[in-house]
Amino acid sequence: MTSQVKNAPAVIHRYGGIMETQELPRIGPLLRSWRRRRRLSQLDLALRADSSTRHLSCVETGRARPSRELVLRLAEHLDIPLRDRNGLLLAAGYAPAYRESPLDSDRMTMVRSAIRAMLAGHEPYPAAAIDRIWNIVDRNDAMSLLLGTVPPHLTEAGGNVMRLILHPEGLASQCLNFAQVRAHALGRLRHQVDTTGHDDLRELYEEVSAYPVPADLDVDPGPVDPTGIVVPLRIRTPLGDMAFFSTIATFGAPADVTLSELAVESFFPMDEQTDTLLRTLAALGGGVR
Repeated sequence: MTSQVKNAPAVIHRYGGIMETQELPRIGPLLRSWRRRRRLSQLDLALRADSSTRHLSCVETGRARPSRELVLRLAEHLDIPLRDRNGLLLAAGYAPAYRESPLDSDRMTMVRSAIRAMLAGHEPYPAAAIDRIWNIVDRNDAMSLLLGTVPPHLTEAGGNVMRLILHPEGLASQCLNFAQVRAHALGRLRHQVDTTGHDDLRELYEEVSAYPVPADLDVDPGPVDPTGIVVPLRIRTPLGDMAFFSTIATFGAPADVTLSELAVESFFPMDEQTDTLLRTLAALGGGVR
């Protein structure tokens, strides 16, 4: 059995008995694009991947075809996401190396259990599991409490963290340091766009960066507090002000595309007032209204 895809790189789709062939990008331009995105010279990458500059140059110009092992080795040293490593393999004429399992499949049962345990264990503080474009795929009850004032159209199908934070009808309308939070969130998203080149992330960035800023809020983030250690999220509620910082947890050594793109964002109280308010709301079973 061979993992090589014969002939020119292409993907064949079947729609109602009709065969359609979609031409794939060539390995050379893709590899060169990733190398430049990582700001590496051909010499730098060749040394890291135990190859030669001449061979790498020939691969990028289409004069040589890399082995499957070299493609995977280059992808590893370029820190390319698993989804895009599969794309590189297909472009070189090889079968993908990584499966992409739906989160609700039997194969991901242990993953779903682990996520639920992480979310439940973080109560009474908010936490949510997110995919690579910040869509919420699961969340704990405390997250629902935090989003009590957000209109349903922003929380349908789980919602999207960037939209929830930056949309004028979302948390932006009650955020006390929105300019700082907006600058941090957009910078985070912009960095993802720059490091991956993914069109869906770019589209999300263009959407949320174009949201109007609430008229009564200062659009200048001002200088970062030199005495602080994180950019906080400060929310005003009828029951009192709350302040959070967050952490992102990912799965170690993923070998599945879906798993590699999952993360859990956990919010922690920055002061005693926030901690007390969250514990009180959790005990009462009511949200911030």
